[in-house]
Amino acid sequence: MAELKTKPTDGNVTKFIETVTEGERRSDCVTLLDLMRDVTGEEPKMWGSSIVGFGSYHYKYDSGREGDWMATGFSPRKNDLTLYITTGLDRYPGLMKKLGKYKAGKSCVYIKKLRDVDMKVLRELVQKSFNDRTKGSARS
Repeated sequence: MAELKTKPTDGNVTKFIETVTEGERRSDCVTLLDLMRDVTGEEPKMWGSSIVGFGSYHYKYDSGREGDWMATGFSPRKNDLTLYITTGLDRYPGLMKKLGKYKAGKSCVYIKKLRDVDMKVLRELVQKSFNDRTKGSARS
């Protein structure tokens, strides 16, 4: 069974964010860093070379595959800010309707700029997802 490539590292989160060259994107990363630190009560950790994660949980699938993953996090990708909502977005349809302008995957929210979304709703989404994930009510 293949081993998960993205793992926590000793990378410096501040130095990573400083490598984001576009000004508004870097500012959005600082805002997300502060929001997620405040909401989770966790210190950020680099996961791989390009994801900032907060907290962690252990998962085990029926197939036997298991591992550890961040409870929530973000990454400044080339085209979007990617937010990891590890409980899955389908658990929060009311919040997703009110969030603003975004694209979505199963458990990722893709945002061009934070000014495109309602920050109070984003905060609530991260808080609920983190609490659901870390309190054990979310399934892998």
